[in-house]
Amino acid sequence: MLSTSIRYIGCDDADLDLFESQYVTPEGMCYNSYVILDQQVAVMDSVDPRKTEQWLQQLDKALEGREPDYLIVQHMEPDHSGSLAAFRKAYPNATIVASAKALQFMAQFNPGTDMGKTQAVKEGDTLSLGAHTLQFFTAPMVHWPEVVMTYCPEEKVFFSADAFGKFGVKAADPDDWACEARRYFFNICGKYTAPVSAVMKKATTLDIATICPLHGPELEGEELAEAIRLYSTWSNNEVETKGVLVAHASIHGNTARVAEKLGEMLEARGAGKVAVADLCREDMAEVIEDAFRMRKVILCGATYDGDVFPPMHQFLWKLQLKAFQNATVGLVENGTWAPMAAKAMRALIEPMKNVTIVEPVVSIKSALKDDDLPQLEALVNAMI
Repeated sequence: MLSTSIRYIGCDDADLDLFESQYVTPEGMCYNSYVILDQQVAVMDSVDPRKTEQWLQQLDKALEGREPDYLIVQHMEPDHSGSLAAFRKAYPNATIVASAKALQFMAQFNPGTDMGKTQAVKEGDTLSLGAHTLQFFTAPMVHWPEVVMTYCPEEKVFFSADAFGKFGVKAADPDDWACEARRYFFNICGKYTAPVSAVMKKATTLDIATICPLHGPELEGEELAEAIRLYSTWSNNEVETKGVLVAHASIHGNTARVAEKLGEMLEARGAGKVAVADLCREDMAEVIEDAFRMRKVILCGATYDGDVFPPMHQFLWKLQLKAFQNATVGLVENGTWAPMAAKAMRALIEPMKNVTIVEPVVSIKSALKDDDLPQLEALVNAMI
């Protein structure tokens, strides 16, 4: 319960192993929803269809015999709107409030379902519940085009849709918010840093005591201030942590040994945080998080079929997809008779915005040798 008027009715999904069928969630996920009790009653978002029954039971308990007047739909992605049809069936007289684009998506996601009374809202619109007012702010491409966020000035509560969300159930370690919030941000919203930055400018004009995201814990006090600081850094594509990521894709282990040697050399030179990541085995979303966090990356790729080994190709394709930018990159290729990995990696990097490839580009023949060390030393010097 946030206050006597705003009650939490969201659901944990501890058994979810993959969010969006691609991001590992060892601590599951949560889908946040709230009910605001006033002269009129507003429900803030629904939940994933995996938890529809539990959500409706919690809503019924919070209502204490009353009927909801409104359901506010801030985001139409199914993990937040997957229970709309069930809500409509249970509460046929309520008005569903959303952006015009969201109402369009609603029909697409619920073919054949009559959504009944709806109300489209846009930037600057307000909705009075009695003693509470809901102010709507459009947030297109954070991270879908239909998103709205909602501010309640009387409670100083900002309902931020997917912004400020994180992986994990709601009660996951609050001291670890930044780790899973960072992985969530860069892998889901990373491509849309400019729209996030625009919304941040709106949010900083408000007197906010509590942020209520659609995933993860509510943020207040020092945690809220730190989250806003980090979101400013992330959305402006700035370096968060001094250091270097060394990411490798190795077929037989030789390229991995080059990466490990580079990691040792970087640490010895005081390069800051040094992360050596195996793209063939580690969670790629974690490695993408580190790339965005440090924005200094050395890529060690083995040549494969006249190209680069597929795990490296996939990593760089994902970085390109997520609009990786403002970075410095070093290249190391390995090949036995016709090294081509550096050429292939360069082709994937060059379309990225403001990404500098440093010299030298290191070329290893099959395995690391003593006479390769001066090349590695020169690359380390160029990166720090």
